[in-house]
Amino acid sequence: MQRVTGIGGIFFKAKDAPALQAWYKQHLGIDVQAWGGTAFSWADKEGKPVGGTTIWSIGGQEGDAFAPSSAPFMINYRVDDLLGLVELLKEEGCHVLDKIDESEYGKFAWVIDPEGNKVELWQPPLGQ
Repeated sequence: MQRVTGIGGIFFKAKDAPALQAWYKQHLGIDVQAWGGTAFSWADKEGKPVGGTTIWSIGGQEGDAFAPSSAPFMINYRVDDLLGLVELLKEEGCHVLDKIDESEYGKFAWVIDPEGNKVELWQPPLGQ
C-alpha cells in the first residue's frame, strides 16, 4: 500500500495572522484570500491543470484545530486509502486520534508523531 501520495495542505498559526498574511501577499505574491489562505492548483510543466490542489493557510492562535499538539503548524498529507492507512498505523502502535471526518472535501484522520505534532491525513473525493 502506498501511504502518502503528496502534500494536501500546510497550516500554521500566527500571533498576528492578518499582518503575516499581508506580508506573504506583498512580498511573496501569494494570493491570500479572505479565509486566510490560498489553494495552489497543480499543473504540469507546461502550466496545464492536472487535477489537484495544495492548501496554504495562516490562522490566529484561537481554536483547537491543532490540538492536542502545541506546535504552531500542521501538515496535511494526501492518501489514497485513509481507512486502510489508519488501521495500519494503529497496528504499528502509532498514536492515531479516534476521529474520522467525512465531508464533501473528502475523508480526514489525524495521527500524532513521536514529537507531539498533529499530522492530518486526507483522502480527497474521487476525481480530485
